[in-house]
Amino acid sequence: MQAVVLTAGQGTRIRPLSAALPKPMLPVADRPLAAHTVDAAVDAGADEIILVVGYEADTVRDYFGAEYRGVPVSYAVQTEQAGTAHAVDTAREHLDGPFAVLNGDNLYDPDAIGRLFENGPAVCAIEVDDPRNYGVLSTDDDTVVDIIEKPADPPTNLANAGAYAFPEAAQEWLEVPESDRGEHEITDVLASVVDQFAVTPVTLERWLDVGRPWELLEANEWKCSELNRRIDGDVSDGATLSGDVVVESGATVKSGAVIEGPVLIRSGATVGPNAHVRGATLIGEDVEIGNAVEVKNSVLSRGTSVSHLSSVGDSVLGRNVNVGAGTNVANRRHDDETIEFTVKGDRVSTGRQTFGVVAGDGVKTGINTSLTPGLKLTTGATTRFGETVDRDR
Repeated sequence: MQAVVLTAGQGTRIRPLSAALPKPMLPVADRPLAAHTVDAAVDAGADEIILVVGYEADTVRDYFGAEYRGVPVSYAVQTEQAGTAHAVDTAREHLDGPFAVLNGDNLYDPDAIGRLFENGPAVCAIEVDDPRNYGVLSTDDDTVVDIIEKPADPPTNLANAGAYAFPEAAQEWLEVPESDRGEHEITDVLASVVDQFAVTPVTLERWLDVGRPWELLEANEWKCSELNRRIDGDVSDGATLSGDVVVESGATVKSGAVIEGPVLIRSGATVGPNAHVRGATLIGEDVEIGNAVEVKNSVLSRGTSVSHLSSVGDSVLGRNVNVGAGTNVANRRHDDETIEFTVKGDRVSTGRQTFGVVAGDGVKTGINTSLTPGLKLTTGATTRFGETVDRDR
């Protein structure tokens, strides 16, 4: 089975984190988001990975190369963002039989991807409480008979999870007309397959579409929960580590640090002294955590520095962020309402009662800065010393 993995999108809803990095290449635990998808495909038995690239394509190529885990990797270039069917159609020249299609910005239950491959033609679905905002699968005797977009009266609670195993014949059905959204939709290809083949619904136990910054935080929570304790780095005898903590080779944890798993400390990172790190936290490569810093349930990307006496909670920091000494991130509203965040100009609910800040690459905060919940700091933004920031910048 060939697996086509879509990694070409710009990820505008997750800005500023994707300002210079493709969304599928954002860090989730010990690898990029897309690598979790590719790993699921390899574990399911894919004999070739075809990555559809576009935005910042070289970043994808540099990571996966010509071979990944012993499986050959090919690349197809999507020069315009014209929909999922259009993306797969760019890979048609590489296809020579049945093929799967997976989204590089989704996390899938890996076992279900194996069942998807085994039962093709097939489509993955997830049971949801309110399917009216999804594409919904209509079924008859465990066979998909239709897919209905955002139905007022859903025939099932099976929402389309965007993972497909197509027969070879589907290669000829990839050129579909534009939808009302002005895109070429892969669901139109699925509709053609449903008309000609018995399509099996494969139910996922767990699935996450990572489109917005708090969903990246949720993805990291998921994958950090799967960590198994491993200490390969340099950990001081005066440090305290509990739970599933991974300290990679080349990482350092200094005396007085308290690390409560699940926490992943990547190669080249330094934690402490007297720091407190807890709660599904990724300390990325070459990150520096200073004296008496608290980090809770956060993603700190490569090269970021959090200086002494700072506190960062429920936040996502991009690459090479410099958090000045004494910076404090607030992550909860006094009225305990859910935190809102700006997505493409609109304030929307994150659905989370705890959510801190999202900082793009190269952000710098002055000493003793206070940052309010749900704040967006765009690439290269700065704050003054002693400033309270309560508006995006």
